[in-house]
Amino acid sequence: MRRTMFKPLSLFVGLRYTRAKRRNHFISFISLTSVLGLTLGVAVLITVLSVMNGFDHELRTRILGMVPQATINSYEPFTNWHRLADDIRQKHPDVVAVAPFNQLQGMLTANGQVSGAMISGIEPAEEVKVSIVQDHMTAGNLAMLKPGEFGIVLGAGLAENLGVVPGDKVTLVLPEASVSPAGVIPRFKRFTVVGVFKVGAEIDSAIAYVNIGDAARLLSIGDDKVQGVRLKLNDLFSAPELTWSLLQDLPAAFYATNWTQTQGNLFSAIKMEKAMMTLLLLLIVAVAAFNIVSSLVMVVTDKKADIAILRTLGASPNTIMKIFMVQGTIVGLVGTVSGTALGVLLALTISDIANFIEKVFHVNLFEAYFVNYLPSELQLGDVVMVVMVAFGMSFFATIYPARKAAKVQPAEALRYE
Repeated sequence: MRRTMFKPLSLFVGLRYTRAKRRNHFISFISLTSVLGLTLGVAVLITVLSVMNGFDHELRTRILGMVPQATINSYEPFTNWHRLADDIRQKHPDVVAVAPFNQLQGMLTANGQVSGAMISGIEPAEEVKVSIVQDHMTAGNLAMLKPGEFGIVLGAGLAENLGVVPGDKVTLVLPEASVSPAGVIPRFKRFTVVGVFKVGAEIDSAIAYVNIGDAARLLSIGDDKVQGVRLKLNDLFSAPELTWSLLQDLPAAFYATNWTQTQGNLFSAIKMEKAMMTLLLLLIVAVAAFNIVSSLVMVVTDKKADIAILRTLGASPNTIMKIFMVQGTIVGLVGTVSGTALGVLLALTISDIANFIEKVFHVNLFEAYFVNYLPSELQLGDVVMVVMVAFGMSFFATIYPARKAAKVQPAEALRYE
């Protein structure tokens, strides 16, 4: 005697309805579009979120790798920055590295061109521990910034604007005026370009580096003094709390800044843009879920006679409701799973696809952006969120048609059969 595995009636009939070929081709078409719509919606949502994560990661890595994540500054230049650095690292293990700096603003001129710039005086051996600039050098290196030689490393944008290459001379014009027999004149200093860096952001047109001793001389603060120290943190988002904690142990002459004050608006804008994009793309998933409602309503109308027969055989309204919920849930499950698989595949290969399109059509799609390729970073949390929301919408979309099916009266349905 052959054994048959027990299946609840609602699950058995619901699966049969899902697999059965419908006489009404229009209903079959609507069901297919529901699955395809849900598949495309989920896939697009996962892909777009991954691309936005990639841009966010590139932006955070490049910009926050160049600008200070946190700084401890002094109103009066100070000596022996190593002692301050040691105290900071001992009391706060989250601080990965510390480097001194002096900073001044001025205008760089060469070949009749003028560009404003933020000049950072650095100790090359220490700067590489807190900055990514050495990894993005296109010519020369930071080690060529030797004290007393007045060398300068320019961003690629600055070098292009001034029309200079390594070995050329640029003149730094400081806003401080000096008195001479000829009257009040600005302060000038000639520098030799020893390197160029490029990170692909606006920083390339705004920042230049000189030796910290040369910067101290220009600031007239003494060769052995610095204005502050720059910190590299293990956790970027701990910067506000960490700098506040540091100041509690320092004299009143010190003050602190962190990246949330200088770049916070940029990252807040990216976060809001990601949230809005997620909301808009979820509407696509919602439309696909609404298609499930319309297709199930049509199925209920088409199956009224079957529903009536099941009712006369003893099926309860609750059982009828479960039958159509099973059918709609399977449609939602198939669409969600296939969309997730397609979305994950696209997220992992979108960079290669974009590169292929650029090569085939000889176009540069990302020339105007700070990265010259399409970054993508697939995150498990995003995938789980999309799957849960898509499947949840699909499930709730089955409730109304299923309740409509449960209210079918056998006598009314069989009157004209």
